[in-house]
Amino acid sequence: MDQRSGRIRTHAQRSVIPAPAEAVWERVASVEGINDELMPYMRMVFPRRHRGKSVADIEVGAPIGKVILLYGGFLPVDFDDLTIVELTPGRGFREESSMASMTVWHHTRHLTALSQERTEVVDDLAFRPRLPLRPLTPLLVWFVGHLFRHRHRKLMAHFAG
Repeated sequence: MDQRSGRIRTHAQRSVIPAPAEAVWERVASVEGINDELMPYMRMVFPRRHRGKSVADIEVGAPIGKVILLYGGFLPVDFDDLTIVELTPGRGFREESSMASMTVWHHTRHLTALSQERTEVVDDLAFRPRLPLRPLTPLLVWFVGHLFRHRHRKLMAHFAG
């Protein structure tokens, strides 16, 4: 690997959600559900032509365009040039993108029905911070892990309450 590019960092997060797989999928594939998981840290604003759609409505392999990431839900801090590269409705998706902060961002979310009322959700991430951010890499690695632990807590709370 090119020394200047830095290495790929990874994070995996697994939770068992107390809900049927169909209900969990409906939540995690919706923009509303995604943004609920991300808040209060950030919110994603999709390009106009994709607003109101779910992940399952997006064409596989076609770039979505720039998704704006808003810190605290209102301050633009990054963008995500997002493409859904794999999609199995009801079971999961894989997105690949780059951001202003990351040269590589790969996110796979997979759902497995453990029973009629329990669903395992697994997020696997691989990312590479951009060179100017290299001194901040430990902070970015921590934040990605923290954000996905937070997302899973929010998802569990949605179905527990």
